[in-house]
Amino acid sequence: MKTNAVRILDNLAISYHLLSYNVDPEDLAAERTALKVGLPPEQVFKTLVVRGSRIGVSLAVIPSHYQLDLKRLAKLAGDRKIDPVPLKEMQSLTGYIRGGVTALACKRDYPVYVEEMIEVFDQIAVSAGVRGLLVQLAPADYLRAVHGILGEISVEKS
Repeated sequence: MKTNAVRILDNLAISYHLLSYNVDPEDLAAERTALKVGLPPEQVFKTLVVRGSRIGVSLAVIPSHYQLDLKRLAKLAGDRKIDPVPLKEMQSLTGYIRGGVTALACKRDYPVYVEEMIEVFDQIAVSAGVRGLLVQLAPADYLRAVHGILGEISVEKS
């Protein structure tokens, strides 16, 4: 399946592998997705849509089993305050629905802030732009494709 996200990787000559899984619309948790594709949760990254008081809309990419630290993200982005975007606005802003959001091929080129632990792995997986499909690739290639800004922006869920 060729999604717009995959086409972006093809155009950049980035090597990747697609991972498909069965979707349960009642359980879109990224941790569960990691289990379905046989990867540890720390290697599957989820993309969250946020809005800052100064920077506007941006994306935060964090490990599936972590939660976004809004204060750390605001500091990294040079903003006073950042909040999650309401679910009802997500598709109009990104072109994607919950469970399929990716920083690759968004409607607009939003700033992308990525949890720095991404660099620990040889391979990571992110949404390929639709529910039920992940793209697995090298972190450096992902960062290059999305122009990612690294920082410590998440904490382990308690």
